[in-house]
Amino acid sequence: MHYIVLVEDDARLSQLIADYLGKNDMQVNVQPNGDYLVEEVQHNDPDLVILDIMLPGADGFKLCQELRKTYHGPIIFLTAKDDDISQVLGLEMGADDYVLKPVEPRVLLARIHALLRRVSPPAQTSGKDNDTLKFGGLRINKSTRSVTLNREDIILTSHEFDMLWLLAQNASQVVSREILYRDIIGREYDGLDRSADVRISRLRKKLNDNAKSPFRIKTIWGKGFFFVADAWD
Repeated sequence: MHYIVLVEDDARLSQLIADYLGKNDMQVNVQPNGDYLVEEVQHNDPDLVILDIMLPGADGFKLCQELRKTYHGPIIFLTAKDDDISQVLGLEMGADDYVLKPVEPRVLLARIHALLRRVSPPAQTSGKDNDTLKFGGLRINKSTRSVTLNREDIILTSHEFDMLWLLAQNASQVVSREILYRDIIGREYDGLDRSADVRISRLRKKLNDNAKSPFRIKTIWGKGFFFVADAWD
């Protein structure tokens, strides 16, 4: 059974979500604000956190930013704020998904399952080292979902790791936005969504790439993104 923390000040909505998820083998801890969120996450390490943005006290953006100092599990924003700036800001703060209210409970459940599948430990395979990719000083291990660059640990969110793994698996090839959205973000690319670009920007920052003139993960305009295999020394 997965343990979910839901921070939502609408009592009716939070109860509806908790009841639905409870019927689908999930234990839900509902909190009406973020006063005790960090403490709860540190003590009980939930499988996933769902955050509203407009909350009494600290808003969801501030809570997400605070959580990301120590919590590396999936975070979903569930909010009525549908403007592009809020969506981009939410992703930049470290959220893995941004879901707009109103949302059908089964749609939210599908988003939750998609994120949980990405962070679940893979089944044990044979002794072959098929789960590690190496490029100069960069090491990416799929089994432990860990990344090091020049022997320093790089802390990534679940979506960031999955995106890096996909790009690295296809090193020196262009990976289209359509593939990234379908395989990583879990929806079709509509030509306007900037979620992938925001995550790529965050990856570049964490991997010491040049934001203005990237040399490790390049954007190929009109096509997609290009992982440079020999740029990690």
